[in-house]
Amino acid sequence: MVIAAGWYGVSVASRMPAVAAALADAADRLVAVTAAFGLVVADIEVEGRETTDAATIMAALDAPRGTPILAVKPSRAKEQLESLPWVRSATIERRLPGTLFVRLVERRPLAVWQHGGTQELIDREGTVIPVSDLSRFARLPTVVGENAAPHAAELIDMLGGEPELALRVTAAVRVSDRRWNLRVDDAIDVLLPEDDAAGAWSRLARLEQTSSLLKRDVQTVDLRLPDRLVLRVTGGSGHEAAPVKKPRPAGKPT
Repeated sequence: MVIAAGWYGVSVASRMPAVAAALADAADRLVAVTAAFGLVVADIEVEGRETTDAATIMAALDAPRGTPILAVKPSRAKEQLESLPWVRSATIERRLPGTLFVRLVERRPLAVWQHGGTQELIDREGTVIPVSDLSRFARLPTVVGENAAPHAAELIDMLGGEPELALRVTAAVRVSDRRWNLRVDDAIDVLLPEDDAAGAWSRLARLEQTSSLLKRDVQTVDLRLPDRLVLRVTGGSGHEAAPVKKPRPAGKPT
């Protein structure tokens, strides 16, 4: 009995490739029948496309008009689309009788990441968007440092709290993976603290509004101390310290 069962198992296993081939052939014939009844790709709708060109999407789908719509595998099409540089995620639906619906979420460029002697475009997640020509992204801020990319979105969101001053930031250097140095007007270095960088940035914006601090002959503004800022002026040999005045509580005499 054991020997007979063993031979039966071997016999079944040996026939499996033939069974699989027969099933695949039957599936192909079924798809051909559905195509004969009009279930073919007649239209392709794409939602969410902003940067990826239409021809690239069509090539990735590999489903020209007239293709049996049941022959289009959404999982494979999704994989192909998500391999494109600008596509973060893709959803593909077969809408019978003849429409393929594609929904894309494209990557949005956030900054240029400079590291190891190279420059690359990154999105909010710090993921590299592989593009060969960065010239059209010259207005984006540059973040510098090996570990700068994962922290770039948080920094840029913080800078956006003071939009007028943020427009003047040309680069940001990640220091020891703890804090940032900013380059303002491509001439002045602003040293942000590790803790409460947002508060320091707001203080700088207020000083710029009230006293045009950054329009003076200043090389460096050091905001790392919570109660004062330290300036290095152009041509100066040392540091000039200036205390930061704290707001006086309302109702108290001056």
